Parts: sequence; structure tokens; C-alpha cells
Amino acid sequence: MQAAVAAGVAVYNAGEHHAAHDAWEDEWLALESDTDDERLLHGLIQFTAAVYHSRRRNWSGARKLSRSATGYLDGLGPEHRGVGLTTVREYLRRLGADPEHAERARPPALRYRGRDLAPSALDLDALAVAAGVITEEYGYDEAVVDRAVGYAREEAGTARSRFRALVVDFVGETERRGLVYDRLRDHVRRRRREETDVDGLFE
Repeated sequence: MQAAVAAGVAVYNAGEHHAAHDAWEDEWLALESDTDDERLLHGLIQFTAAVYHSRRRNWSGARKLSRSATGYLDGLGPEHRGVGLTTVREYLRRLGADPEHAERARPPALRYRGRDLAPSALDLDALAVAAGVITEEYGYDEAVVDRAVGYAREEAGTARSRFRALVVDFVGETERRGLVYDRLRDHVRRRRREETDVDGLFE
């Protein structure tokens, strides 16, 4: 569950308010209703939806979702599963009372274990979840991204992982994502060719 929690936080902090909920949804659906973990994920999903609607000036949707999210998160402590909730609750209460608050104040960053979590800080399990969310949201080739994550795992522990850096940029570089994906795909193709050439030597 922690990989999904961290991935959703980092995706949200990268500005992908709509996509973030996909990191949490499968975990949320598998949880028993009204447990603390279920309330956390349900609340975060509705929080990100409230932010998404408020940024699109859907004031009635933002108000309804902010009140619902507040209800799910109330009763949890100031932090649950590493996610800081105090700032989230405050923003939701303001949004519920005045949805146009979204035009006057940017949505807060989500805090994870005391810091604003960026894609570069994710471990490989969480980074894989985040990359999958972005791939699905924008219709990129899942096989390419999965292979890139696999190569990043192979390079884990080396001084520099080219594939990890590219996957981090793919998740976090919202304005350059298309260019980053092209580089990622080219590196995956090159690595696949190298593997095929090596395999051919032993046939």
C-alpha cells in the first residue's frame, strides 16, 4: 500500500491532479469499508477530484467533493500512512465554504513523511506505480514504460541509472513529457537491440 500512497502523492505534486487518484483507486477498492486506511484513500481520491474540478471552475462539483473528502478524512490524525492531512483539511474546508478560493490560492502540495514528495524521491516500486498512472492517463505505450522500469531495476545500485532518471522525468516533467517519452522509447529500443545481438551470439 505504501508504494501506491507515495506514488499518488508524487503524481499529484507534479501537477497531475486528475491522474493521482489512479495510484490509490485499486488499493482503496480492496480495503474493508470505513477502516482508517480506506478513509484515507477515499478522502484523498475525493480531495484530488475537488482540486481538479475547482481548477476547471466547476464550483458545485468542487464544493460537493470538498465536503465529502473532509468527512472521510475527519477522525484521522494529523498524519496517516505518512501523508500530512492538516493542510489538506484546511484547504478542503475553505474550498467547501467558497469554491472560488481556488482562484485565489494554489492547491497545497501533499506532504509525505514531513516533506513535499517529488517523483525523484520515490523508490522503484512507487516510481513504477507513478509511471503506470501517467502511461494510462495519457495513452503512452505501456510495454515501453514497463521495460524502462525493468531496466531501471536492473541498474539499481549502480552509480547512475539512466533509465531511472528518464522514468522520473517522464512522471514529473509535465511540459516536456512527450520529448522525455521519445527519449525513453529510443533508449528502450537500443537496449532491446543490444540484448538481441547478445542473444544471437549464443544461438
